[in-house]
Amino acid sequence: MSNAYFLLLILFLGQQLLAQKATKGEVMYHVCQRSFYDSNCDSNGDLNGLRQKLPYLQDLGVTSVLLFPLYEADCYHNYFANDFEKIDPEFGTMQDYIELIKEVHRRGMKIYLDMETQYVTSEHLWWKDAVGNLDSKYSDYILFEDSAHQTPATMVFDLRLLNGFDGKVIYATTVNLKSQKVLDYNIALFSYFLDPNQDGYFEDGVDGFRLDHAMDHLDGKPTLTNLFAEFWKPLIAALKEVNPEIKIVAEQANWEDYGFEYFEKATVDRMFGFGLQKSILAFDKALITENAQKILCETPKGKEQLIFIENHDIDRFASLDFPLEKQKTAAALMLLIGGVPSIYYGQEIGMKGKVYAFGNTDGNDIGRREAFEWYQTGQGDGMSYWYKNSGAWWTNANSKPNDGISLEEQIKAPTSLYNFYKNTIAFRQQHSALATGTYANAPNNNNQVLSFYRHSKKQKVLVLVNLSAEKQVVSVNDPISRARSLSEGCVPFQKEVVLAPYEWMVWEVK
Repeated sequence: MSNAYFLLLILFLGQQLLAQKATKGEVMYHVCQRSFYDSNCDSNGDLNGLRQKLPYLQDLGVTSVLLFPLYEADCYHNYFANDFEKIDPEFGTMQDYIELIKEVHRRGMKIYLDMETQYVTSEHLWWKDAVGNLDSKYSDYILFEDSAHQTPATMVFDLRLLNGFDGKVIYATTVNLKSQKVLDYNIALFSYFLDPNQDGYFEDGVDGFRLDHAMDHLDGKPTLTNLFAEFWKPLIAALKEVNPEIKIVAEQANWEDYGFEYFEKATVDRMFGFGLQKSILAFDKALITENAQKILCETPKGKEQLIFIENHDIDRFASLDFPLEKQKTAAALMLLIGGVPSIYYGQEIGMKGKVYAFGNTDGNDIGRREAFEWYQTGQGDGMSYWYKNSGAWWTNANSKPNDGISLEEQIKAPTSLYNFYKNTIAFRQQHSALATGTYANAPNNNNQVLSFYRHSKKQKVLVLVNLSAEKQVVSVNDPISRARSLSEGCVPFQKEVVLAPYEWMVWEVK
């Protein structure tokens, strides 16, 4: 083989690899790092533990990771900051954080931070310096209810304090997002996490942010109006000047909201497809079709929706007592229908968890945020039982030995939920129409069967999904002359397709 031929071959293979990489779509993994993997035996999941488990995520097919907040806070979930600029020491150090970011990028993955800077606690410098001190340089950083600045304003839900599951009482207040100083501070804070060493290269910086509880009129506070235009839009514009490639996703406070005003007025890049989440879990064809049309077809060009069936604020799907095949069908819909699929940690092994009702405390959501179940026995290196021996939170925990819900039990079982997720993600990424294509409804004659097209420049596919526990026969209204099965081997396409209970099929339409 001549050198010239060898070089041409390498160039060709490189171009092919780039082309394959370009067709892959993003698959996000939403992780509560405190509950994921503990690297130093203190029962708290941490940054080094997450870094050690990146091979697991990559093998699953994940391309990006969304973290819970990292900043120092008293609440176990790390919302409501004591200090935005410090990493919670239970997660590690700033150097641990930088090493995690670099390793994520070395693997060709992306990472996003959850940020909520609308509230601070009584431990925060702004509170400590400004309360009762009219001369404080932070006097307009937080809201007050009186002219003497003795009484900080209430926060979300008009609360003044939070009761921690561990007995802590945490006082918090609302930040004055109308202050130019606060806007400037946020620009500097977010920009730091985009480029910590400020060298203009971003291997050590995050790829974007999740904006928790973002609102145009924050919590009904009379002074905090028009925030999309006056706070969020200029913040995002400044961050895009640092790195134009970042993605900003906002969580709408009203889960019935499709997020179009956020796209238009706040200029965010992504919203959460709550309408599809509810529709998929209802297994209702009309609802799914209606919300898919709204969320996947009417989202402005260049914007995206995150498609999910679980997150940190809702009960886990497996706790709704759906059989395994129904769990798999919901997962297939989430992964194949369009948008950017987001998997909540442990969802891929069917972890259970519901909201608790143990009084007025932030611990009520612990059931939804328990330790990732790595082992059949529930015991072993890395188990993040930070809520161990905490009374009701521990005695009512969902982790049970030998219950089939652990990575160890599922990873070698071909028909397990874990392997279904892994195989379906791989299937999605093998086909450009599924990985990055657009969505369109494909009407049919059966109210129990959902059908839709996914279309890329190179490929068009038809997806059929039986939403019922009964065998269904379906005919798609559009005439299809030629199609080949992508999911069932050499099955010929017929005018009438028979689907087993909860079965789904994908056909490439020629």
